[in-house]
Amino acid sequence: MGTVAIVGAGASGLVAALEAARAGADVLLFEANDRVGKTILATGNGRCNFSNAHPEEGDYRNARFVANVLAASQSAYAQQHDFAANEERPHFVADYLMRLGLLWREEDGRMYPLTNKASTVVDVLRGALAAHGVEERCGRRVVSVRPCENRRPGNAPSAAGRAGGGFRIELAEGAPVHADAVVLACGGRAGRGLAPKACGFVEQHPVLGPLRTDTAPIKGLNNIRVHGAVSLVAPDGKEKVREQGEVLFRDYGLSGIAVFNLSRHARPGDRVVFDFVPSLGPAQLPLFLDARWDELAAAHGGAGKWHPAFLDFLSGMLLPQVARCVLKEGGLDPAARMRKSDVSALASALAGFSVEVRGMADAKQCQVTRGGLDVRQFSDAALESRALPGLFAAGEALDVDGACGGFNLHWAWASGMLAGRMAGLSTRVQ
Repeated sequence: MGTVAIVGAGASGLVAALEAARAGADVLLFEANDRVGKTILATGNGRCNFSNAHPEEGDYRNARFVANVLAASQSAYAQQHDFAANEERPHFVADYLMRLGLLWREEDGRMYPLTNKASTVVDVLRGALAAHGVEERCGRRVVSVRPCENRRPGNAPSAAGRAGGGFRIELAEGAPVHADAVVLACGGRAGRGLAPKACGFVEQHPVLGPLRTDTAPIKGLNNIRVHGAVSLVAPDGKEKVREQGEVLFRDYGLSGIAVFNLSRHARPGDRVVFDFVPSLGPAQLPLFLDARWDELAAAHGGAGKWHPAFLDFLSGMLLPQVARCVLKEGGLDPAARMRKSDVSALASALAGFSVEVRGMADAKQCQVTRGGLDVRQFSDAALESRALPGLFAAGEALDVDGACGGFNLHWAWASGMLAGRMAGLSTRVQ
């Protein structure tokens, strides 16, 4: 067996290191931070939403590639643990972590450690790495990985030798290191130039974060949260994607989980359109408002005695601050007296409230980076470079990103498991 170097000690890098070691390789784990697993500690607001109970390919960019990788990873895991062909397969990521000692719970499809602490996930992984002799090299930033022509003396030939004697790993400080195989698992830090040009590279930008928008329609709503549905609509009027959940208004635009998911598809000029009553469709909303008018009028002694302002009519439906913005944007005076004949105009205001997207907001709040190593240049059965055998990639280092809800960490674990195992196996003496 030879040596496998893992570049990056986030979620994908940690399991890649563990699986390479389990395959029999000597493993060096390089991490630019002062400790491994640091990026995991920040996930899920410190709780680590480590996976989702129902991951589907449609939740990811480069969906077909992701689906094939997930299938290959799950198949390899099932073979390792000898699940019968007719046996119901467990959630393989959750089962993998549970076998390392992690107990977990599910919350609306989101999976968390039972302790509700991300540090628990890191602890069980570090324990497994230590048990398998993985050497952690923290504070060591890798700046490039290149195939080398001459193998380091004493190294046995390996499958990675097809790449020309393994790989030379250049560090920001210190002497270069040689390895028979390498797994690039450095997340969004996998910038252009880290890997050889043959791997291909897609320009990177942050996604899964808040949106900067036209702020005039939402003036005065900073830090107010609403629940409902939001659609991302292109300039041609075509709906691109619809999400349901929480939206947080900010001085610069919009935040919240629903908006984060929209951000994966947003472009300047798109509009975020609000549906404050998602249980009702466009045809039902006017009927609902009409019935609401009749009920409230009856409760106030009859239509002839009830003359509400638009703002009063929306009391109980929307927060007053939100209602004012919706009414003003719809051309209705919040303080003006409303008549039953105004129901149609009010329905249009409620269904048409929108803000224009100007771009991504604070990149520091974005959860993932889109772009990175081109998936077309990597095998979806092993995550090995098509041009450079012995060079593997996993997690966010590849041009893959998913929605909120544990999908990105699910991809990190699954791809790391596959890449690490295949890298370890590749170093076996031929």
